[in-house]
Amino acid sequence: MKFIKHIHIILTFILFSCQRDIPYVEPFIYNPNYIVLEKPKGFPQASISADNPMTEEGIKLGKKLFYDPLLSGDNTMSCSDCHLQISSFANNSQYNIGIDGISGNRNAMALINLAWSKDFNWNGSISDLESQAFEPVINPIELHSLNWKEVSSKLMQSEEYKDLFELAFNTRIIDSTNVVKAIAQFERTLISADSKFDKFLDYRASLTPSELRGKEIFTTEKGDCFHCHSYPLFTSNDFHNNGLDPELEMDNGRFNVTGDINDKGKFKSPSLRNIELTAPYMHDGRFQNLEEVIEHYNFGGHNSTTIDPLMKKVGVGLGLSQQNKVDLINFLKTLTDTSFINNPDFQP
Repeated sequence: MKFIKHIHIILTFILFSCQRDIPYVEPFIYNPNYIVLEKPKGFPQASISADNPMTEEGIKLGKKLFYDPLLSGDNTMSCSDCHLQISSFANNSQYNIGIDGISGNRNAMALINLAWSKDFNWNGSISDLESQAFEPVINPIELHSLNWKEVSSKLMQSEEYKDLFELAFNTRIIDSTNVVKAIAQFERTLISADSKFDKFLDYRASLTPSELRGKEIFTTEKGDCFHCHSYPLFTSNDFHNNGLDPELEMDNGRFNVTGDINDKGKFKSPSLRNIELTAPYMHDGRFQNLEEVIEHYNFGGHNSTTIDPLMKKVGVGLGLSQQNKVDLINFLKTLTDTSFINNPDFQP
């Protein structure tokens, strides 16, 4: 009995000694830092998904994912390869080329002021920003991952990512839903509203005589620009047939989404903010510079059954002089926001 008692004492001593060596781990408490998205002067209310509130943790995670080539099938390309900050998160190629060297047939849209946007992609095939990120990851001509399960598996191998997802979404299980939510949170922070023209409106800058003349052309029937590209977003967020092609040569555009014959040839009007940085232009990148864009509208466009009623000078043209064109382009360049393309908060 004495022997058994001694064994019990020894075992008790060992047990308590081991317990003293076990480090105390603070239990995880989900406590994200919610933020209110900055609303620039003159902007309407932002559109934020109710089930994806903005948090510091979500934005940080979204930025890391935006720049991470793990989202691609061969770990070589990220979202940022087609959306460069220096180009207002567009790029200067006519079409993007994916990991397999296959070219698409659409010009990359700038990622700018997306919290005030709706119906994403040139034809509006996606209705919310969270859903927009789903498709490029598994698209065979873009990032071309086999499926989202493969992407989640790669991310789950990273303890850092599991920590970041826990901080942002209270789970260490990484799935596609939270991946795109995080990316959407980061993309909603890509706000541009401090161009020379914004400073002019706020009495912080002056426009040159040529820029002022260009502003007059832009905001009146002389140029007819303001109908589809009005302040403050410089986009109507709507779809228009701007007479790029004759009827028999038209790209279907919005028709492929709605099936409405009246939508043939219609594409989303992009924001003209930072337009100087996002060449080439139009849904198919057909115009290499702003001079070619202005020349198209000055010509008046091609008539068709779905031509937008706002294209009032179709077949006639605007009749802009060479100086008018120079002035208009000079005004468009006042919409460039250099602080946006140099903002360290957007950099990897």
